[in-house]
Amino acid sequence: MPEPEEGALFFVDNCQSCHGPTGKGDGPLAADLAVKPRDLTQLARENGGVFPTARALSYIYGDPGNSHLSRVMPEFGGAMADDLVPLEVDGIDTPTPRALAALLAYMEAIQR
Repeated sequence: MPEPEEGALFFVDNCQSCHGPTGKGDGPLAADLAVKPRDLTQLARENGGVFPTARALSYIYGDPGNSHLSRVMPEFGGAMADDLVPLEVDGIDTPTPRALAALLAYMEAIQR
């Protein structure tokens, strides 16, 4: 199973410019965005103290309920789909791109 350190590498390459080096939404591109990036360190706090794995997974991978025009953050689904690992989501092992499973592990690790 991917570890948070692997997810941190993906975060630096793909997320840090908007979400900042610690995930607080203060990256160098954040000021130029119409919608301020979320503080990723608060996701569990905003969800009753539980990291919202399923919601984060669907949003990052590309929530089919939202069109690409209704969101600011890019969808990463197509870029990740080749290397799948099982990830427990709501008690069900779900085939998930390895890079995304690692990113979720990292995001869970940075919760405050």
